[in-house]
Amino acid sequence: MRSDTHSTGRKLALAGLLLLASLGSAVPAMAQTGGTGSPGSVTTSSAPGGTAQIQPDGTALPPANAPKQVRKAIAAANRIHTRPYIWGGGHRSFKSRGYDCSGAVSYVLHAAGLLRAPEASGPLMAWGVPGIGSWITVYANRTHAWMTVAGLRFDTSSAGESLNQGSGPRWRFNMRAATGYFTRFSPGL
Repeated sequence: MRSDTHSTGRKLALAGLLLLASLGSAVPAMAQTGGTGSPGSVTTSSAPGGTAQIQPDGTALPPANAPKQVRKAIAAANRIHTRPYIWGGGHRSFKSRGYDCSGAVSYVLHAAGLLRAPEASGPLMAWGVPGIGSWITVYANRTHAWMTVAGLRFDTSSAGESLNQGSGPRWRFNMRAATGYFTRFSPGL
């Protein structure tokens, strides 16, 4: 019995090492581009399962089974994830030195091919169709907008965060209450 327990422990330890090695192999590809590629590019590394993962540099790694539009959305959010909060940023043009809440959401939706022109929070309340999407959901009211992409929250507000990562568009580790927001999604996503 003792040798079976010892053997099982060794197998579990080996499995753990293999898992760590496989997870570590995704890091160099991300490190080569700083977690982002050129505009319009799609990150080729992916996280296992159906939920994106936040990397140590603050970028997100899309799940392996994510559709192309979701991969594009994550790549776009990764490009602006450290930009400062600028009220009205991203409203005149998708390209801006900083973004406000709706400007950041608009930028990501545009990169995914889901929005033609930037929209403010109020108009985002009517984007797409009502409800929660499988991959992308926009939460909007008259004064704020944020979104989830592949299970991660992308938001300029640190509401709900125990560790403030700063204002501006960021992948957030915690979800926030959707109370008071219209939930919208694009059919098929």
